Amino acid sequence: MDIKDIITLIQTVSDSKLSSFEYQEGDTRLAFQIERETAVNPAKTVVMEEIDQNTVKADTEESTECNYITSPMVGTFYCSATEDGKPFIEVGDVINKGQVIGIVEAMKLMNEIESPYSGVVEEILVANREMVGYDQILVRVRP
Repeated sequence: MDIKDIITLIQTVSDSKLSSFEYQEGDTRLAFQIERETAVNPAKTVVMEEIDQNTVKADTEESTECNYITSPMVGTFYCSATEDGKPFIEVGDVINKGQVIGIVEAMKLMNEIESPYSGVVEEILVANREMVGYDQILVRVRP
């Protein structure tokens, strides 16, 4: 890994919501830990709590039997194999276990994300070219 890759990695980790990150390749080990200050605005908190409670009630009713496909790594999510290509999946599609649902690019490697479930795509929760975190929900699938 050259210095340009390390600088890109530092910028990506800094721009993400991660608080720590570790990478090891051979004898080289990189570890980052970022302390983030959070300012809380009480007025915004109240509004967000009301929205969250309503959203939770709606989600509970709709998604009692849904499975979630999560990202196995930090990186950039791509919904198709090429820039102008057809998306791997769309809302309403019937998918099978093992079917590719997207790609996460990490460290210039393209990693195909396969569905561990069969079912109907209820919701795609990330946009094309969006940064995703480890274990972030990408897709909701109804069995």
